[in-house]
Amino acid sequence: MPLVADLFAAALRAGEPVESAARTTGAACGGSVGPDLVRVADALRLGLDPCAAWRMLDAAPGGARLADAVVRSADSGAAVARALERLADDMRSARASRVDTCAQRVGVLIVLPLGLCFLPAFVLAGIVPVIVAVLGGVLR
Repeated sequence: MPLVADLFAAALRAGEPVESAARTTGAACGGSVGPDLVRVADALRLGLDPCAAWRMLDAAPGGARLADAVVRSADSGAAVARALERLADDMRSARASRVDTCAQRVGVLIVLPLGLCFLPAFVLAGIVPVIVAVLGGVLR
């Protein structure tokens, strides 16, 4: 979705109207979001209320945020392209945060198998010989 938001913003910055930019971005993206964007563009061209048209993206991951940004910008008259760029940056940073969290979790989870493997080996190779030597010296 960050790539979709960036492409959509680039089309808007190039001077495309919102409906045409949505169609162009949808055709370029493909996947699950592309056809949804083309449907939104068709709905806008047919005169459907922009709020209702953009709600077609709600099912896609991150689609609701994209729809909110476009509808909010249309209502307020703010620049849509800048809002979409901020949205793409937010999505990228959220994904990076999730990846970091998963990487840290893997580091914690790997301690358990290592402990289960090395602790018995340490006890058998390091502690048991010392105990046997001490007890052997005491029992003589």
